[in-house]
Amino acid sequence: MAMTITEKIFARAAGQDRVRPGDLVNANIDIIMCHDVTTPPAISMLKEKGIDRVFDPDKIVVTPDHFQPAKDIQSAELHKRLDTWAKEKGIKHYYKLGRAGVCHALLPEQGHIRPGEVIVGGDSHTCTYGAFAAFSTGIGSTDLAAAIATGQLWFKVPASMKFVLKGRLSPGVYSKDVILAAITAVGTDGALYRAMEFVGPALKDMSMEARMTITNMAIEAGAKNGIIAFDEITRAYLDAHLKQKAEYTVFESDADAEYVETVEIDCTALEPLVALPHLPSNGSPIGDCAGTPMDQAYIGSCTNGRIEDLRIAAQIMKGRQVAIRTIIVPATPEIWKQCIDEKLAEVFYDAGCVVSAPTCGACLGGFMGILAAGEKCISTTNRNFVGRMGSPKSEVYLASPATAAASAIEGKLADPRKYMG
Repeated sequence: MAMTITEKIFARAAGQDRVRPGDLVNANIDIIMCHDVTTPPAISMLKEKGIDRVFDPDKIVVTPDHFQPAKDIQSAELHKRLDTWAKEKGIKHYYKLGRAGVCHALLPEQGHIRPGEVIVGGDSHTCTYGAFAAFSTGIGSTDLAAAIATGQLWFKVPASMKFVLKGRLSPGVYSKDVILAAITAVGTDGALYRAMEFVGPALKDMSMEARMTITNMAIEAGAKNGIIAFDEITRAYLDAHLKQKAEYTVFESDADAEYVETVEIDCTALEPLVALPHLPSNGSPIGDCAGTPMDQAYIGSCTNGRIEDLRIAAQIMKGRQVAIRTIIVPATPEIWKQCIDEKLAEVFYDAGCVVSAPTCGACLGGFMGILAAGEKCISTTNRNFVGRMGSPKSEVYLASPATAAASAIEGKLADPRKYMG
């Protein structure tokens, strides 16, 4: 029986020869991601049940990121509980303040993600790691507690959708525009509990950073996971980042694997997109919405806070001034350091931007960029729900780093292609 990548990964994790969509399997977990919001409740659940163990301290990766550095007493208490637990359990891969970063940028950068594995995390955008031909999905605190204690979880094997990315991207158009186009095409529930498998020639020109942007937002279409097949670009990234356990298993979808739906996207015809309030599926070509006044621009997050994203923004901002409040957030300390070394931070400073330490803060309406009533923000994040970044009377517009940078310069939604050399 033919299988997709996702199905083959589940078969391996469950110790079975084959699985089908809809099957319930008990899968062994290879990596668990823990951060400061969902992990403390999981720790409390285990304590209440008298469970004082972790299944494998070497397979749990911990970092505070949502409210780090701590913004108030409550977040400081969350960090304290996380810190105490990680030390008590001997968690080997614990990235605390000074080395903490946005989790979905940090784990691949630090070599914790490998093809063919099952990865879970107490965060909905854990689907990011599917860019590495792995099964990766977000879970709640209850499932997180069970995974921490046992190293296993029950799953229903998802059916797969195929997204064929045809052609190639034009200058000024990026992977963020591709995933916004995909979500706009199917809607926020169009891939509900499905695997979104991305294939096609347009991927050949996309870096791993660009691919992670695509799989990061699979959850915004309701998907269980997003996934991209292994190739030489994947191999090159892993060769540079894997620090241990370099061996991994590569699975490929069979030529006759079954998909419940196929969606084709002509990447050559795409122009920069903006997801208008209040859904990621409200994609609008920049030509239809340019000129809408903005109050803030935010460039960062687990979607677009990597070094490639910041280079793109700096290229547009160099020698120019921003017209609105603009916040730049490198996703990890290493990316922050690269910004310094490559003088990107100098470009942002000269342009009038605020450059922050790594944090998820503003993306979820926590801190470092909260919006007041009536304010509009062009953001490289992944969600623009009502009240997502502050007041329920504010508005969030999702776009690529290039579109966000161009809009910051003009103080209104702007086409980045006019700034391409």
